Amino acid sequence: MSESKEAKQTRRRVKRLDLFVFFAISLFYMELVLKAFCCKSFFNLGLLFTALFSVAAGFLLRVFCSFFGKKGNRVVAIVLLSLFLVLYSTQIIYQKFFGKFLILYSLVAGGTEQVIANGLVKATIDAIVSGVPAILLLSLPLVVFCIWGKKRIRCAHQPWQMNLVLVACFFALHFLTILFITIIPSSAALYHSPFDPNLTVEEFGLLRTEMLDFKYNILGIQQHSYLEVDASSDASGDVSSDTASQEPEFERKPQTMNIDFSTLAASETDKDVKQLDEYFAAETPTYTNRYTGMFRGYNLIHITAEGFSPYAVDKDLTPTLYKMQNEGFRFTNFYTPIWGVSTSDGEYVGCTGLIPKSGVWSFYLSGSNSMPFCLGNQFKRLGVTLRNAYHNHTYNYYHRDVSHPNMGYTYKGLGNGLTKEQIKPTWPESDLEMIEATAGEYIQSEKQFVTYYMTVSGHLQYSKIGNSMSAKNWALVENLTCSDKLKAYYACNIELDRAMQSLLAKLEAAGIADKTVIALSPDHYPYGLLDSENKENEYHYFDEMLGHPVETNFELFKSIFILYCPGMEEPITIDKYAASLDILPTLSNLFGLEYDSRLMMGRDILSDSDPLVIFSNRSWITDRGRYNAQTKTFEPAAGVTFADDEAQKDYIAQINKTVNNRFTVSALILDTDYYAKVLAGW
Repeated sequence: MSESKEAKQTRRRVKRLDLFVFFAISLFYMELVLKAFCCKSFFNLGLLFTALFSVAAGFLLRVFCSFFGKKGNRVVAIVLLSLFLVLYSTQIIYQKFFGKFLILYSLVAGGTEQVIANGLVKATIDAIVSGVPAILLLSLPLVVFCIWGKKRIRCAHQPWQMNLVLVACFFALHFLTILFITIIPSSAALYHSPFDPNLTVEEFGLLRTEMLDFKYNILGIQQHSYLEVDASSDASGDVSSDTASQEPEFERKPQTMNIDFSTLAASETDKDVKQLDEYFAAETPTYTNRYTGMFRGYNLIHITAEGFSPYAVDKDLTPTLYKMQNEGFRFTNFYTPIWGVSTSDGEYVGCTGLIPKSGVWSFYLSGSNSMPFCLGNQFKRLGVTLRNAYHNHTYNYYHRDVSHPNMGYTYKGLGNGLTKEQIKPTWPESDLEMIEATAGEYIQSEKQFVTYYMTVSGHLQYSKIGNSMSAKNWALVENLTCSDKLKAYYACNIELDRAMQSLLAKLEAAGIADKTVIALSPDHYPYGLLDSENKENEYHYFDEMLGHPVETNFELFKSIFILYCPGMEEPITIDKYAASLDILPTLSNLFGLEYDSRLMMGRDILSDSDPLVIFSNRSWITDRGRYNAQTKTFEPAAGVTFADDEAQKDYIAQINKTVNNRFTVSALILDTDYYAKVLAGW
């Protein structure tokens, strides 16, 4: 018996794949490609969440492709698949280049225009070329749809009743997935923590991350913040009585101001501000120590050095930096974590003692807030009038013309106080030329000053042709037995060394070198040394520098903090674990400035507080061990033991709570302008 015409049509329809299914599979496939290229952990619970969000998105996308006939819906599907191809390709390229995912806020704030306008076009092109394999893989769904989909994928018009069902399925699956997330403690903690694209992509996928980014940073919908407040919330502030009794020669007082947080909390109506009041009321402060006021009355030059690292310090190549590192304070376990907006966030951490809020440009947003603990403002309260900040690149890059004056400085950069005659507009520009052009504005024999510099000579790309500073100093490195990329990196940092040599000479000539402190640290590790084209090992240049394979969750961020004063009688070695977050409270203590240690997320390195180094992915290091938040594994420090497994778990949970709280508190301080409220009139 022959098959009827209607039966044949029904059989053909059954064999066809519905567009909803194809969208769900395609999106999950793209998520897998992105995860393979950009995430350190592949097989984890995040795969399930990502799959569920992809299926939910498939329901919604099918609705968009249902209002026309087959041809019209097919065109809409091709457009949507092309947009997703661009989205995922852009994120992979951006992440491989900058080590982070692109946030919508950067586009709104002008990040793309700044890249184009400021010498990074070649670097961007190189990143795109290196991303070709990923782009080809991501193109597969679009290619399959165009070639195979016409006969095999159903794109027919759908009645509105079916669309309602699909929309209902989208919302049901979407919210069921969120409910699933909230019942898993580690996932729930991340979901409700301050938004961090690098972490949410890993755990929930790019689709959900983009939705959160749009919700929080474009629509401005405030994220619910929750602090776990109790009397032991500050695990790094506990001080034993034994420690205090070992050093009786100085007066040990809490580094606090006259603020009654409990009283403020009792009368506060704003939920977020009230949380902060309660949190700080429970915090343990740091205490004065033998170094408190050591540099009271001295001058200060604070420098954030672009892409600097301990590997750029060499007795022969960079003798001035070598001298400064070895004849001042020597911090042997110092780290500079990288944050979402690499350089700007690196500056923000070192200048404010706060963790940047992910998804925004924290330094730029802080420009409209009260920032009383920034060094320019602290010295201003002392009556110091010579307060200057300089940058030898475009003055408004990252909107420094907004953030830096708000720190209490008179700010100058190229195009706003610094001219092309003073600093040649090369890429990158010369740190030496910046010192030569500016030092005379503040170096005076009788007036105290505080000066801040953001350098640029150490910026990527690290090549003789692509970096004018590397080319300038190439003759000094060309005979080194290392790769050309490392030679270029060393060469551009020679320019920073020459800048420091000139600066010290000028201070010496003015007779004030022994009364001037130079504090210098990087904004981030030199990620321009990553080789994204090397699929086997993109960190091989770091392996070459270190002489062994670099460990990428902790060791990659092992860094340097030069704290040097020519007047020091002998070097002081500090083995305590510390990070760039600790720079501001440490300098505030050394200069005897008035500040409240509870209101900063870093701690005075020289105090007897327990050390805590916090990384952007919420990994951490203490004197008892280190915790990898990506693998959720803890490695006790040498010689450290716990009573039992339960005691170790309790310790990990305690530090995790402290870390999560500090992320949340930092974001709330920025969002609520908390310093203006708690220190009104100060």
